[in-house]
Amino acid sequence: MLSLFFIPSFSPADQNLRKEPVRIFKGNSHYSSDILFSVSKGKIYKGRSPYSSDVVCTVDGDKIRKGNSPYSSDILFTIKGDNIYKGRSSYSSDIVANFRGDKLHRGTSPYSSDILVNIGDDGKIYSGRSRYSSDVIASCMGGLSREELVAVLYCLGIF
Repeated sequence: MLSLFFIPSFSPADQNLRKEPVRIFKGNSHYSSDILFSVSKGKIYKGRSPYSSDVVCTVDGDKIRKGNSPYSSDILFTIKGDNIYKGRSSYSSDIVANFRGDKLHRGTSPYSSDILVNIGDDGKIYSGRSRYSSDVIASCMGGLSREELVAVLYCLGIF
């Protein structure tokens, strides 16, 4: 279950209530020099930057937009239930990935060979179905909503 990594009652309106940005670190590191992204108020920034020019993507409800763009043409993903759709689509042929418990699978596949990442309760994102410390892609200090996690995975190049 994703209960410890995600803030279950976190709604897009509550993103403004978070006092400090959530930091995403490279691998198992928690050094400030290894910060890959910062998540604050629904925006994913490069490194520790607070500048709008460094926004990689924006979470807008169930949509992930490219950069700081407010335009619907810049929607990268739409999240409905456990499925992540390409762009604004809701067709099953446009499912990029789906959550099955604490794992993210490619497309609609239920097979373990199609696991893209494994989300640990400890805030770690593991490569494939692994749970070994050597396979940690990134670590998170703080809770993320499911939409913010998808945006971070996009920024990490998972999709």
